Amino acid sequence: MAEGLVEAGGMVHCMDVLPEPDKSFQQAKDRIKSESGGGLQYHQVDVSNDAEVSRTFEKIGAQRQRIDGLIAAAGIQHVAPALEYRPEDIQRMLATNYMGVFLSARAAAREMYKYKIQGSICLIASMSGIIANRGFIAPVYNSSKAAVIQLARNLAMEWGRIEEDGSGGIRVNCLSPGHILTPMVEENFKRGEADRATWENNSMLGRLSTPEEYKAAGLFLLSRSASFMTGANLVMDGGTTAW
Repeated sequence: MAEGLVEAGGMVHCMDVLPEPDKSFQQAKDRIKSESGGGLQYHQVDVSNDAEVSRTFEKIGAQRQRIDGLIAAAGIQHVAPALEYRPEDIQRMLATNYMGVFLSARAAAREMYKYKIQGSICLIASMSGIIANRGFIAPVYNSSKAAVIQLARNLAMEWGRIEEDGSGGIRVNCLSPGHILTPMVEENFKRGEADRATWENNSMLGRLSTPEEYKAAGLFLLSRSASFMTGANLVMDGGTTAW
C-alpha cells in the first residue's frame, strides 16, 4: 500500500517498532521511479506510546505543513484458548491492535485539523472482526479487529463535518482483508495454529491472498475517488464471509 501511494506521488512515512526497517522496505525503495515525485521514509515508533506517536506525527506534519492521509495497520497475534488467556496477553494485544491504531489516527487527525487538511484515514481491520473465523483460536485478536471497525465509524462521525474555520472534513474508513499470506500467517501454519488447506477451502476463490492485492484498495480509500465514502468497512476476503 505504501508503495502504491508513492507511485501516485505521495511522500510516505512508514512507522514500525523495529530499529531498522524490514528488508522489504529497502526493496520497495529500490523499485520506486524518481519521476513519481514521491518517496519512502522510515521512523522507529512504538505505536502504543502516545508521546512517541504524537511527536513523530508533529514532525512529519511540520515538514510540509500537511498530512493528507493515514493507513493504520498495527496488528499482532496471540493464539490461545479463551480459558487460558492471561490478562497481560490481553493488554499487550489491545495496546497494539486497538490503542496503537487509535493513537495513530488521533495524531494524524490533529495535524489535519492544525493545517486544515480534509484528509482521509484508513484503519486496517480484518474479516476476523465480523466472523468468529472458525479453526483459528484467537479471541482477543478477533475482538480487537471488531473494535477497530467500530472505531472507524465513530471517528468518521466525529471528524466528518467541515468546521467554520475550515478544519475537519476528514473521512475515516476501514479495510477488512481476508487471509493474507504474510510471514505472521506462515508462522501460524508452521506452529499448527491454523491449517492452510482449511483456510483456502473457506474462500470462494479457493486460495489465500497476497499483500499486493490490497495495494489499490489503500490508494482508493485515501484518494478523492472515495470522496463520498466514510464510516464504511470495505471487506476484501475472497468471499469467505459471503457463504
